[in-house]
Amino acid sequence: MDLDAFRWLLTDDGQRLLARAGEVVGDDPLRAQTALRREASAEHVAAALTQATLRVRAVAKFGDLAPLLYFTPDGLEQATRLPVAAHRAARLEAFRTTTLVDLGCGIGGDLMAAARVGITCAGVDLDPVRVEVARANLDALGLPGAVMVADATTIDPSPFDVAFADPARRTGRGRSFDVDDWTPPWPFVEQLLRRDSCVKVAPGIPHALVPAEVEAEWVSDHGEVKEAALWSGSLATTARRATVIGDGGLATLTDEDDPGLGEVGVVPVGRCLYEPDGAVIRAGLVTAVAAGVGGGLVDEHIAYVSSDQAFATPFARGYEVLAELPYREKQLRAALRERGIGRLTIKKRGVDVVPEQLRKRLDLHGDDEATIVLTRVAGQGTALLVRPF
Repeated sequence: MDLDAFRWLLTDDGQRLLARAGEVVGDDPLRAQTALRREASAEHVAAALTQATLRVRAVAKFGDLAPLLYFTPDGLEQATRLPVAAHRAARLEAFRTTTLVDLGCGIGGDLMAAARVGITCAGVDLDPVRVEVARANLDALGLPGAVMVADATTIDPSPFDVAFADPARRTGRGRSFDVDDWTPPWPFVEQLLRRDSCVKVAPGIPHALVPAEVEAEWVSDHGEVKEAALWSGSLATTARRATVIGDGGLATLTDEDDPGLGEVGVVPVGRCLYEPDGAVIRAGLVTAVAAGVGGGLVDEHIAYVSSDQAFATPFARGYEVLAELPYREKQLRAALRERGIGRLTIKKRGVDVVPEQLRKRLDLHGDDEATIVLTRVAGQGTALLVRPF
């Protein structure tokens, strides 16, 4: 995105063109461009249509705020979802954070969330366009904050209560899960974590990489694991945490709730099966879920929990176990056809099955629908007919 073109969008003429782009963005692209070219140059039309398109895409992350904000394609992709950023800001507020520096602020998603709870924020980023976008976003919401172009690794964070960083995890080859490819790099992150800091990282970060005395929090939003956050210094309250955000609000589970496998054990499949949330699994707290529902694991290496008791828990999806079906494909097909099953949801864990391919091979044509779980129970392949509750 061209910096001058973006700045023009912030003018009165640019705002009028952006509003028109929002009206036609769903039309045929060529027709939309033709309509807008009557009002502005090709460069300005391209900038307006880009923003209008990104705003549509941003609704998934920013909800009702999306039509007010500005984005870059890569900035939107890396930006924190609004509910997750709001949770992080609430944690900072609970720790009485008054000032925060965002070292690599991108389009300002976390800056906005922190500023909305009253934290005085400053942000830096290497990209002048992202800096301009972040500044525009603060202005769009009427929020205070300073943003400037700078190399995060050259900034002294000591004047601020908390330093926040969200290292870029993309290279010329695409998304990278190697911490050596991050910007700022991992050694910088390790140095930052020696003081009161929060660093957003990929949810696949290995537990062994988390420094001692640093809290690792995995966060899911409506069942999707979105990120992990490393909390250090006085902000760290436990070793591992799983936080789940859903329609009912927010719930959190920590390693202090976890009795370990030795306490809950491996149990036969009971009346209920529980599928832990992805954040729980990433945080290694499946046995904490088992303890919470009075059950155990169906296999010590599989993240399924079973119990004879039915509980509503934010940390797992619950299923009533209706029957154990044959695991072999031919006999499984016969059992499902006998029950008149035509529409089948296949959930699997710990077995070498591709649900879409299996569903096609089963070739079911009944009127009813069902859910089956394919997994290992005590090391053996097992098929369970279940019903969500």
